[in-house]
Amino acid sequence: MPAAPAPTPERLEFRTELKQLLDLIIHSLYTKKEIFLRELISNAADAIDKVRFEALKDPALAQGDTDWKIKLTSDAEAGTLTVSDNGIGMSRDAIVDNLGTIAKSGTRAFLDSLKQADVKDRPELIGQFGVGFYASFMVADRVTVVSRPAGGAPTDAIRWESDGQGEYTIAPAERASRGTDVTLHLRDDAKEFLEPWRLRSVVKAYSDFIEHPIVADAERPDEPEPKEGEPAPAPKAVVEETLNSRQAIWLRPKAEIKEEEYAEFYKQISRDFDPPLKTIHLAADGTVEFRSILFLPAHKPFDFVYREPKSSVALYVRRVLIQAESEDLLPPYLRFVRGVVDSADLPLNVSRETLQHNPVLARIRSNLVNRVLRTLDEMKGGDYETYLKFYKEFGTILKEGVSQDFEHRDRIADLLLFESTRTEPGKYTTLAKYLEGMAAGQKEIFYLAGETRQQLENSPYLERFKAGGQEVLFLTDPFDEFVVQSLRQFKEKALKPVDRGQMDEPDEAAKTAGAQLKPLLDAVKAKLPDVKDVRVSTRLKESAACLVADDGAMGAHMERIMQRLGRDDVPAAKRILELNAEHPVVRAMEKIHAKDPADPRLESYALLLYDQAVLAEGSKLKDPAAFARRLNEVLARDSAAT
Repeated sequence: MPAAPAPTPERLEFRTELKQLLDLIIHSLYTKKEIFLRELISNAADAIDKVRFEALKDPALAQGDTDWKIKLTSDAEAGTLTVSDNGIGMSRDAIVDNLGTIAKSGTRAFLDSLKQADVKDRPELIGQFGVGFYASFMVADRVTVVSRPAGGAPTDAIRWESDGQGEYTIAPAERASRGTDVTLHLRDDAKEFLEPWRLRSVVKAYSDFIEHPIVADAERPDEPEPKEGEPAPAPKAVVEETLNSRQAIWLRPKAEIKEEEYAEFYKQISRDFDPPLKTIHLAADGTVEFRSILFLPAHKPFDFVYREPKSSVALYVRRVLIQAESEDLLPPYLRFVRGVVDSADLPLNVSRETLQHNPVLARIRSNLVNRVLRTLDEMKGGDYETYLKFYKEFGTILKEGVSQDFEHRDRIADLLLFESTRTEPGKYTTLAKYLEGMAAGQKEIFYLAGETRQQLENSPYLERFKAGGQEVLFLTDPFDEFVVQSLRQFKEKALKPVDRGQMDEPDEAAKTAGAQLKPLLDAVKAKLPDVKDVRVSTRLKESAACLVADDGAMGAHMERIMQRLGRDDVPAAKRILELNAEHPVVRAMEKIHAKDPADPRLESYALLLYDQAVLAEGSKLKDPAAFARRLNEVLARDSAAT
């Protein structure tokens, strides 16, 4: 009896403008071609999970093959890559629904909305529309799917095939066991995905923690060459090699994990050779569920200064990598944190590469930020030496949070460390400790910014505070100026720079001295066009003069920082010259002026006092040679007088 003719495949059209959608997928929604493999592996893993779940109700569905795995088979001669699973499989109707339907209605509006919408506004499409599967056409000019549904016979399999040009065919097929084979006929520019090393690297990057083994055939290592007279070696044995580690350490109970395992995982994800400084293991249940392991590194990575300031925490959804550096999980000021977050509650957009803006993600972010800040606070209070190591490495980055995170501004400020007039060199205090040591009636937190502690310790701006026993914080990190501008106050106490504004309202003695010296002050001001005003100082006790800025104006140190940043558009503001009415030089100038207001020595002394004040504030002189000449003239006069 002659064999029955093979059935003619059905030729059907996709239920959407596929060409346009594929163009969108290839050029807009996916940034890397290799994503196709992640999508196919994820689909295979979902199929296995589904049959395992369904088998709880109907054990017959999983009968015959419970060695759950996903297999990658490359055929260099045919130019094909096949992804196989032993999952739930698909019937004819399921294939039409899952692979032949991308949008079931309103296809034109669907495509238009995808093109026009921002990433955060794009609809949730993975699973609903099967778009992830169509990432295959980024690398293949033809895709063949053979699938046999769970519980079906070998002849119940269905073969689906398409070149992605608007039509697909369906025909009966045979498959020995339950599951699905997706075969990609790779284009010439995608043949790299036939190489074992390339497949291994993609699996490692995106699917390393998938629960089910991802395997590929590999030959055993070559046997030694036979010696003369020995029989030829047997053909090389082919074995299945598992490409993924499957060890999602963050899903294990914290009590079961050893410190060495945490350290090894940290080194794996960070490429650091040293163990982390601190480990944070989170298992959040309730309204939002996620698992996370975060690490505080012991030191800056070698590329930390030069890399783009972005998060170093990877986002997984059901063990599948979605974002290697998720900026939605932690703010930039916590970018030193390394780790992973895994959630099954997050919806995905069409590319699986960008999450939709949603309250679940916001709650995860809030939870992570709170936990990191709490951990840092606990370190500062209970393990100060470890915290100090962290702060010296990452304190400047943490300070960015003062201006970036209004909600946690005070918590971040409480983590900052400063040297002060009451600390030994190399020792630190905090804003909270400063408040504890404030004198009764003190309303402000005083600080002075500059290059080094040594420079600040000898500054004339501190003379009044040293005499009164009041503490002044030393701000020697260039970023500190930006911190105090954003912070403004701490625990309702304003932060006050000691080189700006009036320190106190002049008392009766100061007012009397000011009135007495007014003719001299006016004369000095007339000879110094670079100053805004000249007045009697309430802050100087030993020095003759200093320069101060107005309240709210940019100080000298900040001006120098802006100049280093190339901000030539920020003009130097005129400052106020303060004179110490009790200083012998000022008293001598007063006598000279009273005797002869036109005495040329007045201008020389005024310029010398101004230049000294410029040097004392840490700035450079405009004309060092003129300063040296005037100083030499004074020394020569004094020598002649003796």
